[in-house]
Amino acid sequence: MEIRQYLDSTYLKTASQAGLTKAQNIEIVRSFVQEAIDEKFKLIMIRPDMVALAKEMITASNSKVDVGTVIDFPNGDGLLEDALKEAETAIANGANDLDFVVNYEAFKRGELDYVKKQVLEGTRLGLSHNRIVKWIIEVAALNDHQIVQLTALIKNMVVANFKEEQYANVFVKSSTGFYTTNPGMPNGATIPSVKLMIENAFPLSVKAAGGVRTYEEALEMIALGVKRIGTSSAKAIANGQVSQNEY
Repeated sequence: MEIRQYLDSTYLKTASQAGLTKAQNIEIVRSFVQEAIDEKFKLIMIRPDMVALAKEMITASNSKVDVGTVIDFPNGDGLLEDALKEAETAIANGANDLDFVVNYEAFKRGELDYVKKQVLEGTRLGLSHNRIVKWIIEVAALNDHQIVQLTALIKNMVVANFKEEQYANVFVKSSTGFYTTNPGMPNGATIPSVKLMIENAFPLSVKAAGGVRTYEEALEMIALGVKRIGTSSAKAIANGQVSQNEY
């Protein structure tokens, strides 16, 4: 299997999170973008302020790698107006994919009307510009019942408000990779959580993000039905190696 077209190579640390200077962090982003170009991955997933840089490198290389970015990251609890402005700027800078974080804590509090509005308006913005939209639900913060409910909420909002031919451009995504869990507990995609997402997202697609570190694990996720895999270990996975990266 040519697995590279499933892989969204991901680097989402800020300079302070990585313990680096801004210039050093930019060089890491450049190395990830170049690796994505060289390896012909589906996409490079980076922070919004790095989108223009990535697009410039990809265009100069005549590469087909797409650029993705995260919106209202990592908690999804900012003002909706600000998230939409952030997405608009990312689109203007050349982002192909917009990975919004749904306000999963608001969902857990029962604030369903707000979450529905968030999903509706974010999806509408992305699709109106012919972009891919993904909704990160943060499975590590949810129990199984909540995973089912939130996945179904996103699916139902898309099916009720958009055309059938647009469904393929909307995903439900498992994780940010930045959620803090108890020691030994996964903070990314797991087989059980992804199964629940796939069962309840159709006809939308699912992206498994975080926790996939080997070629075999990637194949297992693909066999379940995921269409994208978000990982900071894309090259290791593609080459059949085992990665020790945390995402």
